[in-house]
Amino acid sequence: MTTQLFASLRNTLIVAALLLMACTKSEAPPPLLHTEAPQTLSAWQVLHIQDGELRLGQDVLPYTLNTALFTDYAHKLRTIWMPNSTQAQYREGDVLNFPVGTIISKTFYYPKDAGGTVYKQPDLQPVHESRGLALDSHRFLETRLLVRRPEGWEPLSYIWNSEQSEARLSRIGDIIRLTLKDADGTTVDFPYVIPNINQCAGCHAPNHTTKTLTPIGPAPRHINAMYTYADGPLNQLEALLEKNWLDHVPESVPKAPVWTDTIPSIDARARAYLDMNCAHCHNPVGPADTSALHLNPDNQNWGHLGVCKQSVAAGAGTGGRRFGIVPGDADNSVLHYRMLSTDPGARMPELGRSLAHTEGAALIAEWISTLGGTCELDIPLQK
Repeated sequence: MTTQLFASLRNTLIVAALLLMACTKSEAPPPLLHTEAPQTLSAWQVLHIQDGELRLGQDVLPYTLNTALFTDYAHKLRTIWMPNSTQAQYREGDVLNFPVGTIISKTFYYPKDAGGTVYKQPDLQPVHESRGLALDSHRFLETRLLVRRPEGWEPLSYIWNSEQSEARLSRIGDIIRLTLKDADGTTVDFPYVIPNINQCAGCHAPNHTTKTLTPIGPAPRHINAMYTYADGPLNQLEALLEKNWLDHVPESVPKAPVWTDTIPSIDARARAYLDMNCAHCHNPVGPADTSALHLNPDNQNWGHLGVCKQSVAAGAGTGGRRFGIVPGDADNSVLHYRMLSTDPGARMPELGRSLAHTEGAALIAEWISTLGGTCELDIPLQK
């Protein structure tokens, strides 16, 4: 009788262990994939649907940015996963140097009502290890992956189905018609554009000569910020250290301002906004190098920043304005005009938006209003 009881107990424990392994396997990211491109997002196991929520996979770390790229007011769930026993290398003025096998994901979504109308509201950073995004109050559109292969970064794009149960690999992009409601009840219909796979290089190849793809966001200055995890708030660089995913963090780390924070100077906030939204193209070696407009944060040449600089590559996109930035006069500045434009031939950035970011444009207008001098007399024209 004792032997039978022991055997029964042993079998029960074995079944329980197998079930636990199965559950763990379903949440853990897959082993290193050198070439595979699964047709479904769930195959990567960085995100999964559970209890009516979109949740993080096992050992997947969420992160946020001090100042983020504007994409038609979409919210973004950003995550990093790295293989065991690997580390990223800290780099001061560049993104972290991630090891082969790293998976970086970005899921684009909106809060929604029961009728499907999506809302414009601040991103509240709601996701951590034990709390996800409720399916009934969020609309998921796409999840973009950057996968670190042995030969470099590969972009993969997954589009969510109407049931919100799965996202499937797409290389041709899509257009999704949405209605966006503001806090005051104002609505606007717009086309949310999911780029095709070739357009990824438009942002993720900041060096126009090498055309090497790379992440943009996870640079020390952008992720030197607090995030509320399940165990409480922690600096994101410290969180990477705790997981042994980062080789070191120096005592002094640069920090990009939050563009909506009114404590830093207007100059610092505006430069941070231009850094994230424009500098991946507008830098000395970027895809927009022929414009001679350099919006990278370390540029101190006001002519290359656009002040009293005549546009050399904008064509009709100037809106009839002469200078990139006219000190004290945003309305006559090409930079401000192109930020507000929704004309595909004039808007900047060219990709990633159909709507104008009115709040971001207002920040840049305020910054321009603080600049002194006149283009005709005080500052020589530069090209």
